[in-house]
Amino acid sequence: MSDEALLEAWNGGDAAAGERLFDRHFERLVRFFRTKVHGEVEELVQQTFLGCLESRGRFRGEGQFQAFLFAIARNVLFNFYRERQRGGAAVAISEVSLHDLDPRPSAVIAERREHQILLECLRRIPLDAQLVLELHYWEDMTSAAIADVLQVPHGTAQTRIRRARQLLAAEVERQAGSLGQATLDFETWARSLRALVDRDR
Repeated sequence: MSDEALLEAWNGGDAAAGERLFDRHFERLVRFFRTKVHGEVEELVQQTFLGCLESRGRFRGEGQFQAFLFAIARNVLFNFYRERQRGGAAVAISEVSLHDLDPRPSAVIAERREHQILLECLRRIPLDAQLVLELHYWEDMTSAAIADVLQVPHGTAQTRIRRARQLLAAEVERQAGSLGQATLDFETWARSLRALVDRDR
């Protein structure tokens, strides 16, 4: 059954269909949160599926279920960091970097220096820029699907993807240069870094 058919069945009260959706998307949600939080990944995955359950009636089938699910995951992540802001100060979560929100290194352990640089560079660009790159390269999502995740027009999503590439390339250049290394080909990070994130979890 397709994701959409499973969601429709779940919406009709079929708990087994909901469990199949959970099993189908669990690993990609773990990957989504693992590069962004420390130690609370499975809790945030559970919150995402709870949000999916609560919001499933709003999914009308116009877009991909994957985009619907990651839109909820994005909200869960933003709420996670909003709740941890000191004094409850209002912060535009999508515009700050993970390094600003939590300066600790990534929870993902990288042995190769190139991977360490790429992980750190991702943490230093705005969070929404990191998200669109991961969704585009790791989850093979189209710009139209990413627009659904961000809840912006398609053209805006295309612009944000291009801008995110530019920001990452500039940060890679800065980090690699400061370490005396040759410029890294950041376009290759998608394949190798995704495998690293998925490893040993």
